[in-house]
Amino acid sequence: MKVPFTWKVTGWFMIGWSAEYEVGEVKALKYFGEDLAAYRDESGQLHVLEAHCKHLGAHIGHGGTVVGDCIECPFHGWRWGPEGDNTYIPYRPDRPNRGLRLRSYPVREQYGCIFMWYQPQGKEPQWELPDIFHKFPQFETDANAYYRPYPEFSSRADAIPVHPQIVAENGPDSSHFRYVHKATVTPVCLHWEHVDEEWRFLTGWPDARSDDPDRMALKIHSHFSGLGFAMSAFEGSSNHRLIFACTPVDDEVSDMFYSIWWPKLPGETSDVPPPEVIEKVERQFLKTVWEDCDIWRYQKYVENPPLAKIDAKPYMAMRKWAQQFYEVPAKVPAPATTA
Repeated sequence: MKVPFTWKVTGWFMIGWSAEYEVGEVKALKYFGEDLAAYRDESGQLHVLEAHCKHLGAHIGHGGTVVGDCIECPFHGWRWGPEGDNTYIPYRPDRPNRGLRLRSYPVREQYGCIFMWYQPQGKEPQWELPDIFHKFPQFETDANAYYRPYPEFSSRADAIPVHPQIVAENGPDSSHFRYVHKATVTPVCLHWEHVDEEWRFLTGWPDARSDDPDRMALKIHSHFSGLGFAMSAFEGSSNHRLIFACTPVDDEVSDMFYSIWWPKLPGETSDVPPPEVIEKVERQFLKTVWEDCDIWRYQKYVENPPLAKIDAKPYMAMRKWAQQFYEVPAKVPAPATTA
């Protein structure tokens, strides 16, 4: 998807789940067009660094090993610390090269999900990562009252040709539910507002059994934290919570992540959901979440869309709000050359 804004978006972005990284494990990642190495050190802390060793350019995410809180390059054994500093060179162990540094990315783990802060020039986080169990204080906030999200209630879709802003624009787009998701009723945007880096909206699903058009069978409270992800709390028939996240890989595609926290059955103590709960959540929520991908895969960005009156104001307000997360210009394609 070609868009007139940069894919190097400032904010917090999901990059996986905590259970994917055991102590001592190293993985190669690529996000925002940059090669990265993620590793969990011997104390259990997760770190993300620029991937290519400053010595001779080996990718430390491929074959690197964890030593203490450092990652050791597989080529010549140079070690790099959590802040990206060179801490050890085998053939001169008392003289690391203090002038060399790999870029280090702030990482937060929350309720089994991993988030990375990205800002094109490497600036520190400009806002704190919101907490899904304290974001909506009007509802239950005890995380122990919910089953674990991973692996049973989580899924991902890789290399989807969609920009995070396009995913966010689904929020004020109430009409697509009937056609893309085959909803039997069309949801209503009951309230929306933007406060600094947050876009907040409340969506209602009319009760088809009632003659009162204002009676809602379900309400969804959703907060975007920048363009990286939305946290949602469901009020009504199922009081679960979820995160839906979109993280750019390069200037063409994004990886997408989805996790659900489902309330435990009465008296339940295990974090592992029973088979009947797994079957219900899979059928109702996990099997339909990626239906939008079939639209995004072939969609063309329309800069000045002829919107219906009901959607126009929040839709365009969201586009204006999104501009604050683009701190570098869009990459302009090189002009075609002729022989």
